[in-house]
This record gives sequence, structure tokens and C-alpha cells, in this order.
Amino acid sequence: MNTDPTFLPAEWHEQGAVQLTWPHASTDWYPVLEDVTRCYLEMVKAITAHTHLLIVTPEPTQVHIAILNTLSASIRSHITICKAPINDTWARDHSLLTLLGPKGPRLLDFKFNGWGEKFPSKFDNCICRRIVEQINLKRYYENHLNFVLEGGSIESDGKGTILTTSRCLLAPNRNQPLTQAEIEARLLEYLHAERVLWLDYGYLAGDDTDGHIDTLARFCPDDTIAYVQCLDPGDEHYAELHRMEEQLKSFRTLEGKPYRLIPLPMATAIYDEDGSRLPATYANFLITNGAVLMPTYGDPAIDRQAEEQIRKAFPQREIIGIDCRVLATQHGSLHCCAMQFPVELCQCCNTDKLKE
Repeated sequence: MNTDPTFLPAEWHEQGAVQLTWPHASTDWYPVLEDVTRCYLEMVKAITAHTHLLIVTPEPTQVHIAILNTLSASIRSHITICKAPINDTWARDHSLLTLLGPKGPRLLDFKFNGWGEKFPSKFDNCICRRIVEQINLKRYYENHLNFVLEGGSIESDGKGTILTTSRCLLAPNRNQPLTQAEIEARLLEYLHAERVLWLDYGYLAGDDTDGHIDTLARFCPDDTIAYVQCLDPGDEHYAELHRMEEQLKSFRTLEGKPYRLIPLPMATAIYDEDGSRLPATYANFLITNGAVLMPTYGDPAIDRQAEEQIRKAFPQREIIGIDCRVLATQHGSLHCCAMQFPVELCQCCNTDKLKE
């Protein structure tokens, strides 16, 4: 049994702040900038109702204007803005991972390379260093820029288990020539984990992350996993997601018990202008203090089914639906947009910087 008290908290661990990286006209959001800004403002309202918000943007004035014109002064008081150039807005993958331990928090900065060098990432790969410099967090910073790791590719139960997918972590242009065993050893070392559970099946059409775990299966409290289930044999995802479901059934907790599994419905198929299917998924929910922000996709009946299932995993939390169809046009969703920081980080750092 691992006796190391340092750990990667689960997402439902009490949070001190959540990060969003803001869309602007120089990103791929330009054609739908008004719509995506409206979506982000909905996220702002939902997040700031429960915790502080850190916004990263190269254009603080534009963000101030959007917030001033839309949100109340009480909401604005819960927002801190960090200025940094960006390539894109997927904070889950380019932000810091926070460990907790007896020596305090540790901010891990891994290399972000545009999901295997598919997209430009020069600026996004520097965002973590900009944050720690501007918010005076350098003493907690750890440089792991020799290892590619995206936050959306891993899930932690806060008890020593990491859940990930082999399709992503073994994908080209991530960490070759490292083998699966060598990558697992790095994960265990860097994240102070006891074991890694590898999902070998599951994908979403239109996904360009190579199968991030946060689009497929999510750890929830009390040894629970919520996962995408496909019941339509005619759907292109049916075979793969059925194999994923069977593998999830075979997983055991550290105590040797099966996980409680909660299936989430397959989102109604949505397509881009060229007729290509987009990776809409209800698994991409965001857990905050007291609430779960859930993506919706314009089908009220299926959205309600997803809400009912997520409520089973989080019976004491408010479930807040946010229309994420515009996010899907850039092949992401709600959880991809945000990264949480545990309350312990904000308690022991320069809290004035996070509450100005």
C-alpha cells in the first residue's frame, strides 16, 4: 500500500478557484465569437456562484467590457484576470495540475503540444508560467515540461487511482519512444498515484484529442464512475462503447470491489456545416463547489435523461445545464474549458491576488 501522503485531489475536492481561458477574435472562435462568448458568460455565472474564477486572456479590456455589460458587480468581485497570449481556450489541457501534501500544494506544469502536434501550442504551453508569475505562486511550481500530459486525459479519484485511455496516452507525438509501462511509471511518480487504470476502448466521432478520458468516463464520489453508454446498434459508436462498458465492469477499487457504474445517454448526434459528426458528450461535466455544470445539446428529452443520471452521482449538488452546442463546433465541451484549483492553494498563497 502506498503510504505517500501527497496526492492529486479528485475534482469534487473543495475548490478555491476555477480557471477559464477566454475566447477572442484571434482564435478559431472568430466566426462564432458572439455565441461562444455568451456560453462563457453562462459558465462565469455558474462558477462564481460557488467559487472564485481566474480568467486568462491576452485582452483583459475586452473581457472587462463583456463582464461589465452582462454581469452584476457581486459576480465581478469573484473574478481575477491574468494576462497572457493564447493559441486556444481549452484550459483543461494547458493549465496546471495541483498536488496536495504535507509540504503544501505543488503546481505541476506539463508540456502541452496541441494534442500531439495537431494544432499550434506555443503560447498555450507558456500559460502555466504566466499564471504562477502573475499570482506569485513560483514557490509551488514544478517543471515537468519534458513530459506531454493534458489534464483532460486523466481522472483522479483522490485516493491513489488514475483513470486514463491507452488511445490517448500512447498516441503519436505525445511521449514516444516511451512504452506504456514507462509512461505509467512516470504518471505514478509525477502524480504520486498508486495505480493507473487504462481504458482500451471508447471513442467519439470528431474528437481530436485521441480519446480524452473526460469525454468518456468520469470518476465520481463513493467509488462511482459515470460513463457514456450507447444503446443503438446502428450508431457508429456502439461496438467501441460496449467494449468500454464491459472493461469498466471489470475494474475494481483498491479494496477489490466493483465500481458503481452510472451510464450517461449518448448525446443526440450533431454535425458541422460539412456534415461531419461532432463529439457531443454528457461525460464532459464540470464539478464545482456545491454544483455540477452539465453540457446540454438542444434535445430536451435526452438532456433531462443525462441530468437524472448525473444527479445519481451527485445527489447533494445543484445540476446546472449549459448549452454547449457552440463548444462542440470546435470539438470540445464544458469540462474541456475549465481547470479547478483546490482551496488549500488559495489559503496558503497570496490570496489577495486571487480575490482582487
